[in-house]
Amino acid sequence: MKRSLFISPLALCAMLFLLLGACKKDKVVDTAPPTLSAVTNLTDRNTALTSIGYGEWIVIKGTNLSTTYKVDFNGTLAKNSLIYGDDNTITVKIPAQLTDPINNPITVTTKYGTATLNFQIKQPPPTITGFDPAAGNPGDDMTINGNYFKGVTGVTINGANATVVSSTQTEIKVKVPTGVTYGAVVVTTPVGTVTTDKTFGLKHFIFDDALRNVWTNTSYSFTSLDLANSEIVRRGTTSIKVVHKAFSAVRFRLVAKLPMTGYAFVKLSMYGGAGTQGKKVRVSSSNLGVTSGTYDVILNEGKWTEYQIPLINIANPATIEYLTFQEFSGFASTIYIDDVGFY
Repeated sequence: MKRSLFISPLALCAMLFLLLGACKKDKVVDTAPPTLSAVTNLTDRNTALTSIGYGEWIVIKGTNLSTTYKVDFNGTLAKNSLIYGDDNTITVKIPAQLTDPINNPITVTTKYGTATLNFQIKQPPPTITGFDPAAGNPGDDMTINGNYFKGVTGVTINGANATVVSSTQTEIKVKVPTGVTYGAVVVTTPVGTVTTDKTFGLKHFIFDDALRNVWTNTSYSFTSLDLANSEIVRRGTTSIKVVHKAFSAVRFRLVAKLPMTGYAFVKLSMYGGAGTQGKKVRVSSSNLGVTSGTYDVILNEGKWTEYQIPLINIANPATIEYLTFQEFSGFASTIYIDDVGFY
């Protein structure tokens, strides 16, 4: 007589429990500290980099990285939301600003330890947005504005070394070198060199606290003109203050005429009084009343603006007898003028 095999549900559950328990292995937790071996970019993950710039995405290679919770770039932490990792790589965005201009080691911290990789993360090359004053004398203080000046290694004006008084990432204060009254301003950092698009100073002054080099005042049609104004001054102790009527002009004359060989720019600074924003001043040169060429500049209300006008923009005259700055918006206004001349 054949018997059927019957296993109760309770007995079946017990057997499955014993079977699964026998097959199950405890998960091994890797508690080894991390190691770091290389850095790549995201587009070529096989080629190790020797350096990279601020603010870039990178892949850090190594081992035991899956529990990473902190990536430190020479004291500046990456944001947690910008860290992605597995056991052998960490994808992370370098912060936009770091402590050092070039040497910024990477330290990774995991649940089981830390590791550091000496690596060059470089600030961008320096940039210059301007400098003040626009002209000056040896020994005067100058402020250069821009970005990425960390670790500045030198500043020159017309090729002469300027003494750096102080510097930050965005500002450098220097002394104008002995014997220098004009020239290009050059800033050098460990990452690169930048030259200003405008030059410092003037080769030939027309106005510098007073009329110079035998230039005379032949201005016309104004309401008032003060060549010794001390209210608003760009540099020194005085500037020119003109209260314009529509189309009146500040005009200077050199009877002997100035040969323009060796000069490339007309330079001046102007400060727009109330209501002058966007208004025009026409710059022109002439000889014996015959205008060589004209060029319009736009005023900025409430601040000094330096204008550097290529002589080619006023027809590149061979000589200049008259240099004129005429109100050209048909607008009664007050304008201040300082540091006028040629470079």
